Order: sequence, then C-alpha cells, then structure tokens
Amino acid sequence: MTAPNAKADLLRYLQDARDALLWKLEGLSEYDARRPLTPTGTNLLGLVKHVAGVELGYLGDTFGRPYFTAEPPPPWWYTRDTEPNADMWATPDESRERIVDLYRQAWRHSDATVAALDLDATGRVPWWPEERREVTLHHALVRVIADTQRHAGHADIVRELIDGTTGLTPAADSMPEGDRAWWESHRARLERAACEASGG
Repeated sequence: MTAPNAKADLLRYLQDARDALLWKLEGLSEYDARRPLTPTGTNLLGLVKHVAGVELGYLGDTFGRPYFTAEPPPPWWYTRDTEPNADMWATPDESRERIVDLYRQAWRHSDATVAALDLDATGRVPWWPEERREVTLHHALVRVIADTQRHAGHADIVRELIDGTTGLTPAADSMPEGDRAWWESHRARLERAACEASGG
C-alpha cells in the first residue's frame, strides 16, 4: 500500500472534473458551446467561465495569491456591482479560446497554491460574510472540487441534450453498453415505470 497523500488525492479528483468539463466542449460549434439549454440559461462555455473564476477566487485571492495583478480583473470578476450571473455565460466578444485558456491558467495557479501551502493554512474569502470568512486550504479545495464536479454533471446533461454525447471521458465513458435502440427501449421502460408509480 502506498503512503497516503491528501493533496495528491484532492488534486486528482479536481483534475478529473476539470478534464471532464473541458471535454464537453470538444467538437461543438460556437453556437452549441454557448447556447442556453435550461430555463435558467445553463450553457457549456458559461460553466467553464464560472469554474475558472471559482478556482482563481477560492484558491488564489482567498490565500493572498491573486491571479490578476499585472492586469485588471475582467468585468465579471467577483464584485458586488457586477451583473448577476455575469460569470455564467460568454458575451460575443469573449472567445472560447480565451475562456478555456483562462481556465487552464487557473489550474496552474490553483495547483501552485496547493503546492505552496499546507492543507491547514488559513485564508479569508473576501466575498463571504465577515464571521465566516476564515477557511483552511483543505476546506477551500474541497469546496472547489464539489463545485467543479457539480458543474461537470451539469455539462454532462447539457452536452447530451445537444448531440447525445455522454460519458465521463472519451476513453472511459462509464456508461452501460447499448446501441440507440437499446437506449430508446430503456428510456421507454423508465417512462412506463414513472407513469405506473404516479398512477398514470
């Protein structure tokens, strides 16, 4: 058995979610990468933009390691006067390449924070209420993992709605084997079970 390494374990699960989220953008048109597919506007590129901000905030600013030092932060950055949900969608002048690049830079910045600090190092979340602002790196890292995994799940559903692509990664989709007919039959069975359970 190998010796436990909490940082390596946490970063592995974070990286799995990062990779899954970016994979959901692959092969899509500009329209499909951006279009809202839920009543609240959930879209793939917006999810990536959001998690880039989450990482740079919780694993950067919180620990006195701001990413935006040489240039001002973008207008959607964590400020009280920003437009609600500005970090959850991409404007026409925000390129997919720029958002994905910012996310990859966020990974490097976050990973450097994790490498530089102990898991019990404390920081302050500037946008939280004063009485709750102090957190450990461990707490912040778990929060970022949970948020990223949650949004990777959203991306799974959004991508399936766009073109039927499913799974965790291209190499290991973690889906049961079945052709289109099998899946249609499976879905019909679930629909019948739902109707029966509801008395329909």
